[in-house]
Order: sequence, then C-alpha cells, then structure tokens
Amino acid sequence: MGLFVYIFCIMVAFMFSERPALQTEKSVLELFPEFVSLKQDNQNIKAELAALKSKQSEIGTTYIRWSRKQCPNNGYTELVYSGYAGGGIWSEAGSAAEPVCLPSDPDFVKTSGTGYGRIYGAEFESEMFASNSLYQDIPCAVCRVKQVSSVIMIPGKNRCYTGWKIEYHGYLAASCRYSQPAAGSYVCIDIHPEYVSSGSSFDSQSQLFYDVAAKCGSLRCPPYKQDYPLTCVVCSK
Repeated sequence: MGLFVYIFCIMVAFMFSERPALQTEKSVLELFPEFVSLKQDNQNIKAELAALKSKQSEIGTTYIRWSRKQCPNNGYTELVYSGYAGGGIWSEAGSAAEPVCLPSDPDFVKTSGTGYGRIYGAEFESEMFASNSLYQDIPCAVCRVKQVSSVIMIPGKNRCYTGWKIEYHGYLAASCRYSQPAAGSYVCIDIHPEYVSSGSSFDSQSQLFYDVAAKCGSLRCPPYKQDYPLTCVVCSK
C-alpha cells in the first residue's frame, strides 16, 4: 500500500509542478498505466500467497499410536481411525513381520479365500507395560499430524531432540520373542496403555508383544545398560 501512496504523491507533484509536463521524468499520463500494473501485480501476489497458505494447511503425515484409542490432544493432531492391533502369529514362520492397525469397521467383498496369508489380533505378553497389561488385547489409533512432513520413532528415548515435537512416549515392544520362529518388529507402546474391552485372557491365536531389553556386546554399554527395558518416543517436525 505504501508504494501506491508514493506513486500517487509523485503524480500529484507533477500536476502542480511548474516544470514542463514532459521532461526526463515521466508525465502523469505515462505513470498511470504503471500504477495500474503495479496494483494488479500486488493483487496477483496476494492471491498466490493465499493459495500457498491453503496448500500448507493440507500438508501432514501419519503414524500409529499403539495401545491407545485416541490421538494426542495437542491441537494439531487428528484421529484418522481407531481399531485393533493385528499381525502374524508367533508360531507360523511365514507370518508377516510388521503389525498393522486394523479398523473397527472392516469392509468385505468375498466370503472365502486360500487362507495362506493370515492376520490375527495382538495382546501383551508382559506386565512391564502396566501393572495389569498381561494378556490384554491391544487397541491402536492412526493419527495425522497437520502441517508437518516427518514423523519418527526413536528407540531408547522418552523425549524428542531439539526442533521436534513429541506426539507420545512409552516403552519399546517387540512383536515376537527372540526364540520364536516368526519374524517380528519394534513398535512404541504408549506410556498409559489402553486395552480392548473383554480381551484380558490369554489367546494363543495372537501376535504377542514383549518388552525389549538391552543386551551389551556390539551394543555399547554404557550408554546402554544390560537388561534395562528400552523406552521410546514418537516425534514430529
């Protein structure tokens, strides 16, 4: 706006100047089209900035919050859906390694298949996560963080590094025991776990989640400590 006022003042000065209208400076009639052009450019810039702001609000990324039914109430994270932790069973060597968050409202098209690929629910095989966590079935929530592009899970930490925002923290879990034939992976269980209703008894048809202990050797001790359970934190930026 200041530029427009400046040009307007120059135009007025030319109008009341005793100097001839056509000198090295441009006349009022010559300046007016440039004034209109600058005004249009300014409007175009404003429109482009508004479009960029709108696109920025659509940017986001997702993560799974294990053993919780809701996402953090922090003002910038929203729930996509909640459901049940699921994965391969410990006794089947061909089971998928990665657990998934199954929605509570599944859609089916066919009524039968080969059954060679299988998925089961999941439960805790430890009371380390909470005093009553043993055999509890595990819920999950898929969360979307607005206006960020990265989410990481850091094993062995319960707080984020500088420049990152904490989504949640808790204890590291393995989806399979070291002596079992199936492959497993690591997830971060919330420090305040919730459970699926009516799911507190042992079920052998489950993916089992265990606490994870540090083992010294190739893993440096210190800073790690033999048999100490590992913490974890999920951070966004």
